[in-house]
Amino acid sequence: MYYEIFSIIAPVFICAVIGYLWVRLEQPFETSFASKIIVYISTPCLIFATFMEVNIDRAAFLELLLAAFVTTMCFGIIAWPVLKLLKVDLHAFLPSQMFPNCGNMGLPLCMLAFGDEGLALGITYFTVNAVLHFSIGMSISAGHLSFKNLMRNPIFLAVIITLIMVFNGIKAPAWLYNSAEILGGISIPMMLIALGVSLAQFKITSLKLSLSLSFFRLVVGFIVGVGISALLGLEGAARGVVILQCTMPIAVFSYLFASQNNRRPEEVAGTVVLSTILSFLTLPLLLLYILP
Repeated sequence: MYYEIFSIIAPVFICAVIGYLWVRLEQPFETSFASKIIVYISTPCLIFATFMEVNIDRAAFLELLLAAFVTTMCFGIIAWPVLKLLKVDLHAFLPSQMFPNCGNMGLPLCMLAFGDEGLALGITYFTVNAVLHFSIGMSISAGHLSFKNLMRNPIFLAVIITLIMVFNGIKAPAWLYNSAEILGGISIPMMLIALGVSLAQFKITSLKLSLSLSFFRLVVGFIVGVGISALLGLEGAARGVVILQCTMPIAVFSYLFASQNNRRPEEVAGTVVLSTILSFLTLPLLLLYILP
């Protein structure tokens, strides 16, 4: 069991360390270019190729959609009064508490822990998270509501097109599937390397606040994941994926939105760094809990 846990964590850690060392060795890395490749090309292709290949029971798929939506709302409901009590900027820190890093860290861990089924279920959770992050999360950070960016989001569009094809039994031609599979294959390693690059570039400016919010994100994520999984009667890989995704650290996109809207980006960056470090330290215990 312990070797299996090590085998799951090691690839994630190694890829992130490569990105971290790459920056520390002063090698060039265009973060903006990498982010656009991930968001606009590789992740939509990964979603398409995965759902074209893996057959997921429709009921299980809908359960994961519901679980992803409910857990995200729970994060917001719990975090709102706590952040108000701490008298910190809700526009800056509420999105970081609501939206865990389901992509860069969550997807690789779901795949390594539960195989192709785990990847498909992880993508289902990630999709809901991404849609809410690029709509509600962006709106909270900006201070106003806008669905225009959501409708332009290639991840959202890829999900809609893919689900229409899957639920209507439409098979993708071999040339399209093979192309999507190749392009989607770069998504996970690129996400992890980009995560390492971000950790190397971000700085911790407020240790006490960042550490408190990082710890809060992981603890609340775990409690909500376990509770909602039990409430919905999830079992096996579905239960493991929900708990795993809920307990991920703060997403890098939370920093990007905070930076775009000048919502204390340096302090948000600190929570990204510390929550990721804490997550790596607690991952063995988490995997020990969720693995069969």
